[in-house]
Amino acid sequence: MPDGNVGGMVDDKFAAVREQFEKNLSDGTDIGASFCVTRDGETVVDLWGGWADEERTRPWEEDTIVNVYSTTKTMTALTALWLADQGKLDFDAPVAEYWPEFAANGKEAVKVSHLMSHSAGLSGWADPLDKRVLYDWEQATNLLAAQAPLWEPGTASGYHALTQGYLVGEVIRRIDGRTVGNVFREEFAEPLGADFHIGLPASEDHRVAHLKPPPGAGLSGAAQSEIQRVAFENPGIDVSETRTRAWRGAEIPAAGGTGNARSIATVQAILANGGVMNGKRFLSEAGCRMALECQVDGTDMVLGIPVRFGLGYGLSGPMSPALNDQSMFWGGYGGSIVLVDMENRMTIAYAMNRMEGTTTGDMRAITLAALVWQAMAG
Repeated sequence: MPDGNVGGMVDDKFAAVREQFEKNLSDGTDIGASFCVTRDGETVVDLWGGWADEERTRPWEEDTIVNVYSTTKTMTALTALWLADQGKLDFDAPVAEYWPEFAANGKEAVKVSHLMSHSAGLSGWADPLDKRVLYDWEQATNLLAAQAPLWEPGTASGYHALTQGYLVGEVIRRIDGRTVGNVFREEFAEPLGADFHIGLPASEDHRVAHLKPPPGAGLSGAAQSEIQRVAFENPGIDVSETRTRAWRGAEIPAAGGTGNARSIATVQAILANGGVMNGKRFLSEAGCRMALECQVDGTDMVLGIPVRFGLGYGLSGPMSPALNDQSMFWGGYGGSIVLVDMENRMTIAYAMNRMEGTTTGDMRAITLAALVWQAMAG
């Protein structure tokens, strides 16, 4: 695949998707990217192309992977849904039932569902934080357990940009005994052959595409309130950190995942297909549908836009790219995204290295998704 050309396959019905994907690469909308669609568990679009670095020295290959920031949250959410489906986790239970230390500072009644829906009042660490704490699981989680909520839990969402992964991940660890990255790898990634990692082995570093940061001040420049400031500025989000071994190897389950569109679509197809993928049942149909149960609905105090959160996912709403009320989604800082459409048993995923300034997905992925839906309707 010389010169960063497009590789992969597209079902004939989706020829317009390939055309748009190629156009994005040729006109500079993308440097390198991957896009994948599954339907009824079968891959109908699997595209990759462009370059893995801004200097255009490494082609984006079939097995190129990239940090996808908050698209990682969908993998952590799926892991929690899996535990709940087994009867080991009750989303309606207080967090302190699984993590007793969490009850400190008025958090006795905070529920696991509040963690899953960004409404626990812990959108960030209140005290100034050295970025090295992100690589120290015990310290990161102990600080959150000791902290008072920034608002009354359950009353509104305030996007827990980095903290959600530590919070949900620690509940998973307390119940299962394994870290969230290990549970995810052993229960989902390995059985599916899905190349997605929450904690990337050093042996895979050579396959990681370099992110090009968005123009301007990024997310930190948008912080107005204290609730926003702790989410985006403490510690600040430094895109160059994703090139370090410390970041890649750490389990940062809200933002540190590394994968590509194929691996994202493949794993999330479990939910789109009622719990079954590649002939293996991972969750019950009811366990999958729990994710669609709306927990909080209103203007998010961090994102500043209307959001409806289910258990770990954004749901269809006025500002949502989800197609119908059986759909859910989430995306990552810079543009990556996954859409899970239970009605059409379909997943759509996009991962790239040229970042836009948005928090969760942007028009590149939405335009490609719209072409998929048009083809489906045709």
